[in-house]
This record gives sequence, C-alpha cells and structure tokens, in this order.
Amino acid sequence: MVGRLKIGWVVVLTLGLGLLTGCSSAPTSPALEVETDPSDPFENVNRKIYSFNSTVDKNILLPVADAYGSVTPDIIERGVSNFFSNLSDVGNFLNHSLQFKPKKAGKDAGRLVINTTLGLGGIVDVASGLGIYQESEDFGQTLGYWGVNSGPYVVLPFFGPSTVRDASASFLVDMKVSPINRYNPQAHQFYISALQVVDLRYRLGDYESMASGDTYVFIREAYLQRREHMINDGVSSEDDSFDDF
Repeated sequence: MVGRLKIGWVVVLTLGLGLLTGCSSAPTSPALEVETDPSDPFENVNRKIYSFNSTVDKNILLPVADAYGSVTPDIIERGVSNFFSNLSDVGNFLNHSLQFKPKKAGKDAGRLVINTTLGLGGIVDVASGLGIYQESEDFGQTLGYWGVNSGPYVVLPFFGPSTVRDASASFLVDMKVSPINRYNPQAHQFYISALQVVDLRYRLGDYESMASGDTYVFIREAYLQRREHMINDGVSSEDDSFDDF
C-alpha cells in the first residue's frame, strides 16, 4: 500500500505539472495579461496552493508541533532531530558521491558511522562535537550541479515550495533512498514519517514572522536563493539558518 501511495504521488505530480504547463501556454487576452516573475509562471495556481498549505499548517501542523514541543523534554526533542538528521546522511553520501566530491562523501560516511555507533543510533550527534558538520545534499542539488535547469517554481500541496527539477528529484530519487522507506514492517513507516514532519515543523518555528511584505514572495525568493547558493557553494548546517526550507 505504501508503494502505491508513492507511485500515486508521482502520478499526481506529473499530471499536475502537465496541466499547469498546458494552462500557461493557452492564449490570453491582452486586457487580462499581468506581469509575472519569470521564475514563477504558475503564480496564480501556486498562490492558491500556498493558501491551502498555510491553512493546513495553522489549523493542524502548527498546533500539533506546539503540543509536541510543550510536552516533550528538550533532551528527547534533540534526540529525535538528531536521529532524523543521521538518516539524511545516507542521501548526503549518495549525492556527494554522484557529484564526485570524495572528501565530502567521506565526511558523510564518517558522520554516519560515528553517530550510528557512538551516538546510539544517531540520537546523539557525536560527529558535530568532533567538528564534522553535516552538509545537506539532495538529488535536486546533484542535478543542478551537473547543469540541469531548475525549471519553473512550483508550490506542492502539503510539501510546499519547490521547482520542477527539485520536486521530480525528491519524489523519484530522494524518497526512494531514504532509510525510512526500507523500514519493516511497512505499516510503521507512516508513523515514523509523521514524527519526522512534526519534528521538522517544530524546528521551523514561526517562519512567517521573518517575512516582510508579501509572505508568498518572501518564501519563494528565500527558497530559490537558498537552493542556488547550496548548488553553487554548499552550506554547512553550522552556519546556515535556513536549513528547513
């Protein structure tokens, strides 16, 4: 069942992007033309999805995350965050390897071994204490590193800001290589993923308070600029305050 849901998301994403592309190519009356950002040709649809996501966030995710933060001791919160961070080093290692960055891939492997063993399965981030900091890398960044254009900016239901390149890479590769998707029994994958979402939302905090002016535009620009910076330079989690984007 879990596999069917994953395939279903890919199908929905592909069809949705196809419909959006079709809509963008339809002729419009000069009187109805409005100026749009070249990176965001689907802004009208994206804003509606953003509004939907914001409603879900304020009425469901944020209350759950606040409750999680209020009843969970800090030491457990850190342990949960460290656990999921440790799992992500599997993808970091894969993508640094695909980019032919052996030193960074070696750091990922080292972090994974150290934190999984000395860090009690990743609950304690021993590696960072030794000065081996995490550098996040996903398949969208790998494609960008090898020159694949990001394509239009899109906002995905529940998943938030992305681009055609990053969304495709996430659904087709990143999710498949995640250790969570190899956990047995499969029925427990849902609960682990749900905890990951709650942990992520709790750490993200009140991101809208950072915005000035149009929140939609702020998030779009923050996402696009961060992705470009990550692809060009790489960002250490020690110095980066926008990891959760």
